Amino acid sequence: MLKQIDFTKLPITEIVNEIIFTAAQAGASDIHFDPAEKGIKVRFRIDGVLIDYTIVPESIRKNLIARLKIISGMDITESRLPQDGAIKMTIKNINLDMRVSSLPTNEGEKIVIRILDYTASLKGLDSLGFSPVNLKKVKELIKEPNGIILVTGATGTGKSTTVYSILQTLNTPEVNLVTVEDPVEMNIENINQIQVNSEIGLTFAEVLRSILRQDPDIIMIGEIRDDETAKIAVRASITGHLVLSTIHTNNALNTIERLTDMDVETYLLASSLNGIISQKLARKICPHCMKKRPAIDYEKKLIKANLGVDITELAYAEGCSECVGGYKGRIAIHEVLVISQDIRDAIANGMPKEELRKLVYQGDTKTLLQDGLTKVLENITTIEEILRLVELDDESVKIVTAKDNVNQQQPLTSNQSETINNSAQSVPIPPVNNDVEMLDV
Repeated sequence: MLKQIDFTKLPITEIVNEIIFTAAQAGASDIHFDPAEKGIKVRFRIDGVLIDYTIVPESIRKNLIARLKIISGMDITESRLPQDGAIKMTIKNINLDMRVSSLPTNEGEKIVIRILDYTASLKGLDSLGFSPVNLKKVKELIKEPNGIILVTGATGTGKSTTVYSILQTLNTPEVNLVTVEDPVEMNIENINQIQVNSEIGLTFAEVLRSILRQDPDIIMIGEIRDDETAKIAVRASITGHLVLSTIHTNNALNTIERLTDMDVETYLLASSLNGIISQKLARKICPHCMKKRPAIDYEKKLIKANLGVDITELAYAEGCSECVGGYKGRIAIHEVLVISQDIRDAIANGMPKEELRKLVYQGDTKTLLQDGLTKVLENITTIEEILRLVELDDESVKIVTAKDNVNQQQPLTSNQSETINNSAQSVPIPPVNNDVEMLDV
């Protein structure tokens, strides 16, 4: 249960500190201050899901917004334009680094605070939830002297954490490592980090041109956002540099298509692309209230079709005082594609998407669905969570949406039936992890 605040007894500075401290203790990634008619609704994003925390009364709305803008370095007199800021503070022995964004709405200013957590990046690649096979692939990829490695996924799926973990591994005295980011989220010793500033013309593309004259060994580009950046990144990789970057796509196949759409010459893309790491974040089952239930027909078929394993039961969690809705924490599910010579030839020859799909997934590449279902069998997450996140292939869609699913269920408790029915109904809906969050590198 989250600690509640008595707004009548505390000064505004302590109210702000208590809200931020409570969010940090609960493991929230974002704090939303949503303007309403009778005050401000405060919500926390915990494990990727927004939950209501409290309502700040109208009487202290202006003071609360002013306090947030002051400590984040914003102009308190400007309420008509969006602003960005940052907060570094220590509350009750917790060191916090936050990014702040304000946005004018019809009800007043909305403020969102992103709480930056570097602990996962500092622990290294081994702590990011890679399966042994995928971890071995990633470690082999980053040993390459040149080429491009892309980390892909929607906003808020942990791409920055993965990239920073790779940088920590590559950061040795023997290399000149340069990054260009917007913004620089984590300062790393012995790495030359550059903050872009489009207002003065310091764009990704402009910085990249200068970096190539700085004798770099490894270049990290925060995000490939446009055609020009993509082209420069590709050319940098084929001239003897290892390039790391991120891009907003859902899987490895879509990444290849996106780069082709960015007018990158296919022959250059084919020769420069080394590997693609696609990922999403799935909520983990709370260990305090985890239980087992009988698997229903479509779940058995889905796991059999994708993993070749027969199952009789699956884990679920009812929810308790230690978690939010049966989940606590998140783990990444991955799809790691190492570009083989056959795939290079297919890209260079402009192979159609369906044929390229068969080529990409016919080898030892585990799809996001397969990696997610593996973690389901390991009792790390639930099948409902994986179906909520992952875009299914045609065969899996047929299994999940088959008409006889409901009729062939085994007897379940009312709570189990409700959970499963909600999951089955939600499968055809597009993935919900494409909501826009701020400050993703």
